[in-house]
Amino acid sequence: QVLVVESGGGLVQPGGFLRLSCTASGVGFGWNTVGWYRQAPGKEVEMVACMYTSGTTNYADSVKGRFTISRDNVKSTAYLQMNNVKPEDTAVYYCQIGGVRGQGTQVTVSS
Repeated sequence: QVLVVESGGGLVQPGGFLRLSCTASGVGFGWNTVGWYRQAPGKEVEMVACMYTSGTTNYADSVKGRFTISRDNVKSTAYLQMNNVKPEDTAVYYCQIGGVRGQGTQVTVSS
């Protein structure tokens, strides 16, 4: 059984930073693409960032230059470093690996 758990969300001021973590078990972590998604209130789920097994990354235009995805295959953990956050980054953030998405972690950007 694949289990994905996100952590690190919270309340942050505009311009601040936050690092989200995602741990996975029951899946060959190093053999799978890792993706971060988010869903803001009243909006559809959107892809934020993903990292392929090759190390190639892909980002939504809205976060390019501000967010960075990384992974530690030894620890079966992925990260999303969020810098210079904006109110529009407020959403529930989900991690997905091996086709399984976690329960999400809330990120609220507000002064």
